[in-house]
Amino acid sequence: MANKNPLQKPFLFIILSINLIFLQAEITTQISNKKTYVVHMDKSAMPLPYTNHLQWYSSKINSVTQGKSQEEEGNNNRILYTYQTAFHGLAAQLTEEEAERLEEEDGVVAVIPETRYELHTTRSPTFLGLERQESERVWAERVTDHDVVVGVLDTGIWPESESFNDTGMSPVPSPWRGACETGKRFLKRNCNRKIVGARVFYRGYEAATGKIDEELEYKSPRDRDGHGTHTAATVAGSPVKGANLFGFAYGTARGMAPKARVAAYKVCWVGGCFSSDILSAVDQAVADGVQVLSISLGGGISTYSRDSLSIATFGAMEMGVFVSCSAGNGGPDPISLTNVSPWITTVGASTMDRDFPATVKIGTMKTFRGVSLYKGRTVLSKNKQYPLVYLGRNASSPDPTSFCLDGALDRRHVAGKIVICDRGVTPRVQKGQVVKRAGGIGMILTNTATNGEELVADSHLLPAVAVGEKEGKLIKQYAMTSKKATASLEILGTRIGIKPSPVVAAFSSRGPNFLSLEILKPDLLAPGVNILAAWTGDMAPSSLSSDPRRVKFNILSGTSMSCPHVSGVAALIRSRHPDWSPAAIKSALMTTAYVHDNTLKPLTDASGAAPSSPYDHGAGHIDPLKAIDPGLVYDIGPQDYFEFLCTQDLSPSQLKVFTKHSNRTCKHTLAKNPGNLNYPAISALFPENTHVKAMTLRRTVTNVGPHISSYKVSVSPFKGASVTVQPKTLNFTSKHQKLSYTVTFRTRMRLKRPEFGGLVWKSSTHKVRSPVIITWLPPL
Repeated sequence: MANKNPLQKPFLFIILSINLIFLQAEITTQISNKKTYVVHMDKSAMPLPYTNHLQWYSSKINSVTQGKSQEEEGNNNRILYTYQTAFHGLAAQLTEEEAERLEEEDGVVAVIPETRYELHTTRSPTFLGLERQESERVWAERVTDHDVVVGVLDTGIWPESESFNDTGMSPVPSPWRGACETGKRFLKRNCNRKIVGARVFYRGYEAATGKIDEELEYKSPRDRDGHGTHTAATVAGSPVKGANLFGFAYGTARGMAPKARVAAYKVCWVGGCFSSDILSAVDQAVADGVQVLSISLGGGISTYSRDSLSIATFGAMEMGVFVSCSAGNGGPDPISLTNVSPWITTVGASTMDRDFPATVKIGTMKTFRGVSLYKGRTVLSKNKQYPLVYLGRNASSPDPTSFCLDGALDRRHVAGKIVICDRGVTPRVQKGQVVKRAGGIGMILTNTATNGEELVADSHLLPAVAVGEKEGKLIKQYAMTSKKATASLEILGTRIGIKPSPVVAAFSSRGPNFLSLEILKPDLLAPGVNILAAWTGDMAPSSLSSDPRRVKFNILSGTSMSCPHVSGVAALIRSRHPDWSPAAIKSALMTTAYVHDNTLKPLTDASGAAPSSPYDHGAGHIDPLKAIDPGLVYDIGPQDYFEFLCTQDLSPSQLKVFTKHSNRTCKHTLAKNPGNLNYPAISALFPENTHVKAMTLRRTVTNVGPHISSYKVSVSPFKGASVTVQPKTLNFTSKHQKLSYTVTFRTRMRLKRPEFGGLVWKSSTHKVRSPVIITWLPPL
């Protein structure tokens, strides 16, 4: 994916404006006026004369396309895919009129237009406690580690990377049913005991955009882009000593679950990722036998019954597959996240305690801190001052001349100077390329209000330092008011032990979950800033086509990077607890997450340095060591999730897209309140009716710790409501025993903003924490 950088394209996530949040674009094809539609079918409705579902599906398509001449059809097969494992149906090319007729047919549950999705784009194992000595007992290598297969839906994989070395791995588990598909520069031997499967999906993409240009990308599982290789290595990369990017972040690179297997499902191309291809990949991955799905992409929000990824992952969850998705890179705007279904684990991004500091010293001898990954032939002396220029008209508000856009810089004004460029509009590294072409010798990249003080390091093409918004304003003010403004730049290398950390990344998409305020999203934070992992041999670290550099490892940022951290840790938990449901694994991750940084203060938000809320960090930051032994879990079965859907004002036909099994019906066990779903986070939503003063929610916990244990509850105080828990003590006498409790909220005063707190069950050995949110909807 050309012209991509760590905060824009590398994370299959582009969220438009907050008023649109939802890029549910219907994709027009190049074939006549047809579009691709995903058609959900009721499997049980297939009439007896048909011997298989493809035959039935074909007859349905023929019934709405009759009368089309052979010439008009162009001998095209309308059906692109059939789906039969995670859910049932097909993807087909239809006109709008044909789609409307098809939706009226018996056995057809829903007809949903194709959606375009985008990608959401080391030290993290150590930062997460996976390499500390005290972790050896918990995470000691076991044979069961080798049994878990993680399916990664992304841009493919670069099999030659050392991160996919299979030395010492046992034979591929016999239950595995996946395949190694061949194609351009991808052979059977490119799979091994680490890469156990590699498949490619492009029919929906080609139907929408035309044939893939095989000069630009591989029509095979091979990854030209780099994003898929990076995420797959983060999940389960084998240890590689001496990994680094130009000497930065030097050390041993390894995935979260280094003995797990990877199956790569290539669904993303230069022009994006299309829902019909993604759904086929999910369906195939479940049929292949993956236990974890890692999906670092998204396409906005639509209702549950119109969100094909939500429907497909519901089917995966029914089959026992844990699904982890990135929250998106639409932060710090509120309501900017996607992948909000409760059966998906939605992951936001945080910083780590490692940084790549650099400094800017201006002519007044004042020094400003920033970051950089520049290491090239051009070196500016840290002891010499160079001419400094800013072409914007106002230090506080960027304008078109300040973004250093291609062709916007006049050589007469910038040659031989350090140029200040505002962040935004174009990729960050590309700005430096523009400066270099115009004769500039260095760049200072300044954040705008959108990014605040968050700093993301880049492998620039000339000496360059990125600084925060406050420092940027001061530097720009100096350059605009001093006739002979000067500056020097110094790149300081790699530093660890940075405080405070972790911090919520400014770009990480935020809640609340506007589809269902009772379900907290995102669920968790994981490292997503400046992550080192394997890279393709075909793309420069900057992802610019004009950049000749090639590297084995690259440093990227985005929720695309945080998602595979959670996928990998889930694989580790699955290897220790093969009988746990996806919900139990999610619960273990959420209830053991922490909400304080390494200065013991509440987690802060990089966009403003203020404390973050659960709408920013979910249940908190993952703590893998504790998640392996959480004490108690909040379990949720497929029927429970279906009961949640029964509270979402969906019609019987809309609910039917989730009922693969014809006998799944609403039993109304949640008493019409979605807040009663047995979620690890507790959210009380008071309606517009001000007469409703009290609300009681119910939860059930399962003992997965010591057989005999006693837990006592504590709840943080709230201004707007009193909170009462009954009973106050839970006494367990056996493993897997379930006990229930209720939480009653009584309004003292209706607050205009949500109020946040926590509920903790504590025993002599375990602490099980749930975030608590109270929201009062404004009166009608």
